[in-house]
Amino acid sequence: MAANPFVYGEIVTDAAFADREVERDRLARDLLAGQKVFLISPRRYGKSSLVRSVLRDLGRQGVLTVEVTVAASSSYVGFLEAYARALLLAGTPTGRLRQWAGELLGGLRPEVRLDADAPGAPRAVVAFPGIRSSRDVARLAAEVFALPGRIAERRGRRLAVALDEFQAITTFDGGSVEHALRAAVQDQRQVGYVFAGSEPSLMEQMLTPKRPFYKAGPVVRLEPIDPDDFAAFIERRFVRSGIRPGEGLGAAVVDLAGNVPYDVQRLAHELWDDVRASGRKTATVEALHATLTRLLQEHGPMFEDAWQRLTLAQRAVLRAVVLEDGRGLLGADVRLRHRLASASSVQSSLAALVRADLVARPTPERYVVVDSLFREWVARQTY
Repeated sequence: MAANPFVYGEIVTDAAFADREVERDRLARDLLAGQKVFLISPRRYGKSSLVRSVLRDLGRQGVLTVEVTVAASSSYVGFLEAYARALLLAGTPTGRLRQWAGELLGGLRPEVRLDADAPGAPRAVVAFPGIRSSRDVARLAAEVFALPGRIAERRGRRLAVALDEFQAITTFDGGSVEHALRAAVQDQRQVGYVFAGSEPSLMEQMLTPKRPFYKAGPVVRLEPIDPDDFAAFIERRFVRSGIRPGEGLGAAVVDLAGNVPYDVQRLAHELWDDVRASGRKTATVEALHATLTRLLQEHGPMFEDAWQRLTLAQRAVLRAVVLEDGRGLLGADVRLRHRLASASSVQSSLAALVRADLVARPTPERYVVVDSLFREWVARQTY
């Protein structure tokens, strides 16, 4: 039995990756050249899968690769420990980790151990228990941020570092983190960096003239995949798995999922499962709508809870975002049509919806509902 060819909710493999050849090639070239790249993407656009794909390719070419999700750390020291661990493990057997840490960071007295209680196989842990004061933290940061350059020099190999959800760095220790990191990376010629973030407004702010990363390197902004290309990709994947796509199926999937890569893969994945379970050999647009109805029913309680948490003003603005395709929301005609209050009140509600991660603002002119399923639920179930 063929496996489902559509992947969502995890890092997408190369075979299931749609498009992005231009971005992949550019990012790989820049990292090999030691560039410091900012990768800016809306949520659910496949940013992390893109980065992982490029790192895999570079690894096959003998480049040492490191990937750390900044937002996964609950503190600045926690991030520095996670970053140090990832760097020390790059191309290093776990059995030599303690020796390698002592050689490179001995002055900080790192504690290296295996966490046998972690899920799965025992996991190496690097900690710095002696770090207590703010001065200690600054010293630790300087040493860890210098580590990629030292490793590349000691190993005689290029190094590619990916710091994902990089916008979270601004929550650590005020603005000093950006200054310390920029000062360290600018002279590391053998190390390429990709600073990837899924909150475009925060990432763009980090590139303004008064911030440390101003003109630090190239900027890559992930744009929507061409809908025709995406539709063709969807239909090819159905064909290769033994299911014939009905006329217009790919375009319908892309349209209903808002041309958001995560949502497109999700809807196609669920449709494929439903068609295979039914024993049919063709995936039709009618079957697609049946799958969408099922998903809306399954997610209904969660969406209802999210809706109930909103104020009446926020609900009205959210409906306007859905029904007006997120455009012209402050205009008098839109406010009149949807019985919205003043422009300032609409702005306040939009800001609250963005903070709640229900709505995003991919461009200055437009707001979108983050989850296309929630968008469909609002359109169909609210008044």
